[in-house]
Parts: sequence; C-alpha cells; structure tokens
Amino acid sequence: MSLLPAGKRLAFAARGERLCLGVWRAGRWIVCPYGAVLDGASARDQCARCAQLDRSRSVAADTMADDPRPYGVYLAYFGPGLLKVGITAAERGPARLVEQGAVAYAWLGRGPLMAARRAEALLGSALAVPDRFTKAAKRAARGALPPVPERAAELAQLHGAARELAGWPETLEPVEFACTDHSELFGLDRIPGEVAELGGMTAGAEIVGEVLTGVGADVYLRLAGEGDVVGERGGAGGEGRDANGGGERAGAGGFGGGAGPGAGAEAGVVAVMDARLLSGWVLGAAAGRVTTVPVRAVGRGAGEREREGARGQEGLF
Repeated sequence: MSLLPAGKRLAFAARGERLCLGVWRAGRWIVCPYGAVLDGASARDQCARCAQLDRSRSVAADTMADDPRPYGVYLAYFGPGLLKVGITAAERGPARLVEQGAVAYAWLGRGPLMAARRAEALLGSALAVPDRFTKAAKRAARGALPPVPERAAELAQLHGAARELAGWPETLEPVEFACTDHSELFGLDRIPGEVAELGGMTAGAEIVGEVLTGVGADVYLRLAGEGDVVGERGGAGGEGRDANGGGERAGAGGFGGGAGPGAGAEAGVVAVMDARLLSGWVLGAAAGRVTTVPVRAVGRGAGEREREGARGQEGLF
C-alpha cells in the first residue's frame, strides 16, 4: 500500500524517459545493462530481457522449487465473489496481502513450498478458485463492499470447503479460520462515491493533488485546481537526487502515477493512480498547479456506499 499519509500534498512531474529498473539480486537493484525505455502506461518496471532474467530464479515463475523456507497458503477477499488463493513466504507475514490490496484474508495452511503449490492447484481444479484478479475488477469491487461480517462469512465458507477436499498435501499444516479485515488499514471509507482514473505518465506530465488513501498499489488523490496551493506540507519539494546527481528515479513501489498530454483535470475530482506506473521515472517538482495527465472513466467508490447505509447497500446487488 502507499506509504503516503492521508492529507499529504503532492505536486510532481516526470523528467526524461522511463527506464527499466534492472534486476533485483542480493538485496539490491542491478542497473539494466540495456538502458531500456519503458512504456509509460505499463505497470511493468522491467524490460523483457531483465524480466526474463528475474524469472529464471523465481517462486512466482516456478523456477525456484528448492526454496527451503516455509510458505503460507492464503485466501484473499477483494469483493463479493472475488476470492482468490495464493501463497507467500511465511516470513513475509501479511505483506503480500497488503500489496495486493486484499480487503480481507484468512490463512489456510503452512508448510514446504511444493506442498503450498499443490494446495493452491487443488483449490483451482476442485473449487475453481482463481489465483489472480485484474486491477479493474479489484477497483470496481471496492465500490460495492458488503459489511465486514458478510466478507468474513464468505471467506469462512471457502475455507471450510477447502479443508474438506480430498488430496490435501500431508506436509501442509492446516490453519484454523481467522479473518483479518483491512478496511481501517486502507481507509476505504475515505474513497468517495465518484472516482476517476489517471492514465500512464509521459515526459513533462504533472500530478498535483492531496492523498486521500492508499489500497495496495493504488493511491487515491483529490486533484487540485488552478487556485489551490499545493505542496506546503512537503508534497512539492525540490527534485531528489540519484547516484548521478539527477532527479530521484522512482523505484518499484513508488507512490503512484498517471500520464499523458495536458488534460487539466477538474478541481476536486478524486482519481486513483497505480503506484507502479511511476517506477523508472525521474521525478521533480511540478511547475504548474493542476494535473496534466488524462483522467478516465468515473466509477463508484466505497465512501458513497457507507453513507447510504443498509438500505442503499441492498440496492447495489
């Protein structure tokens, strides 16, 4: 999730080109030897060759089957009917669930990597539980979330069904059901009824606004208008520095981004941006007072649902 606190004012611009971040090895990033330029609209922060090297030893790509660490199998809830199964290294705790923007989750089992993989595959084949959802599906679901008890009940039902399956890996230790909900952590009630979407960034594009909240890689901003003063609380400071003395290049997990030729977003509009879209850009202070990236499709947010109460909630289904 975004490390930017609610109320943080931002005013930044993209400089130069968006470059591949290279490969993560031995606890550090190794610079891309190709100097590859990335598409500003893609969430990927690596070029194809660096990504291929990364996946040559990756649990996610099934090329690291000898990992000796224990793994946890989890069920993640993103909205009604949007439940997925996944695995994560036990030492990471719930970090993976937070990164994905899971509204709620429950642990299913814990054990060796391959046992966790077999359990994941078992749920997929026997119960048709997917292992991923699109960004669009997750965002849309946030606007129609049922009360916390209903979320927990849906997770509990799937947890029980999974535990009853034949073929459960013997070396995977079952975990009793316990639901953790992220509503407060993500500040879902701060997301208003109408939410736009920022596109991918281009050189010179600027984003100006105030942080409302963050959900996984998504950051929700209230965009500034011409008369607003933004940056007095640290959001529009001078350029950072990279190793070569230039502006600070956003890394994986930077705080979000949009893009494109001057769109001049309407003041007060709340828009969501994918934090991954800033990775690889050099960021500097914005010269203007408004967001100049394209603002797309308006969707329904969680805050309006909360204000409507139970009667309004029933009408969403």
